[in-house]
Amino acid sequence: MKLVSYEIKDKERLGIFFEGKIFDVQKNGTTLGLNLPSSMKDFLNGWDKYYNKMLKLYQKITKGYIKKSYKKNEIKLLAPVPHPTSCRDGYAFRQHVETARRNRGVEMIPEFDQFPVFYFTNHNAVFGEGDIVVEDDHLERLDFELEAAVVINKRGKNIKSHEADSFIAGYMVMNDLSARRLQSEEMKLNLGPAKGKDFATTIGPYLVTTDELETFKITSPVGNKYDLEMKAYHNGKQVSEGNLKDMNWTFAQIIERASYGVEIFPGDIIGSGTVGTGCYLELNDTWALEAKAAGKEFTPIWLKENDIIELEIAGLGRLSNKIIKSPYNNKLKK
Repeated sequence: MKLVSYEIKDKERLGIFFEGKIFDVQKNGTTLGLNLPSSMKDFLNGWDKYYNKMLKLYQKITKGYIKKSYKKNEIKLLAPVPHPTSCRDGYAFRQHVETARRNRGVEMIPEFDQFPVFYFTNHNAVFGEGDIVVEDDHLERLDFELEAAVVINKRGKNIKSHEADSFIAGYMVMNDLSARRLQSEEMKLNLGPAKGKDFATTIGPYLVTTDELETFKITSPVGNKYDLEMKAYHNGKQVSEGNLKDMNWTFAQIIERASYGVEIFPGDIIGSGTVGTGCYLELNDTWALEAKAAGKEFTPIWLKENDIIELEIAGLGRLSNKIIKSPYNNKLKK
């Protein structure tokens, strides 16, 4: 199933996306005598109670028994999980980490292979597709990051990797937008990214439940991987390509680490980290080295005002965002 959150008449609703149409879960469920929630939050919090009922509704929709639906231009599509309880972002692709470090002239850090790491970003600045408003400082080396993310569907603590996949409701495309000038300044203080990251993370266009991804699944003792191609397009031009199966740490392993000594909750979002070639920070340095070797000049590429960045993962859809400059000319003081 592809699940969406949408807004109509100033109210947030939970929907099923099928063949370009949005079917309201609660209203259509009522016609079948199914008690289903009106919001993604309630659905995730009652996963075991509602999931099989949701499947029954979905089957009726796919067979054409449910006619009442909306077209995308009739509603406002939101982030699939509009109010996540938290948002962590991992660092699971060795290719990205190794290439980025090589380009900076430093050796691969051995700790990468010892445990999966993540950071917390701002769960109150999570958006869906559409316009993303940024400030002046953000536009100084503004970058995308091509990632996937999972959504947690039940509470748990000290979860082992062999059972962690059962805590995943589904998968989404994720763009961890990054203001690289701010980030580079902050990281010198060894406390992790702050203003370079906390202004916007985008997810969507829908949450795809794991049952829909079975044919792509690669099983292992430490959690599932999925053979899903990943691509990024900047103003219509493809600039990145990878595959979700190339994660060196599985989401199950990241969940095991994240839940050590603390509870995770329904509605928590966990990102994969950037796939290899999945951001301009990595690509620019690679292209600059290639240009230098060829005796050519190279000008770094970054996201600019009015640019459109689209991230696509096979089976998970295409997430499109337009960069809009804030009209207030805000600059951070130093």
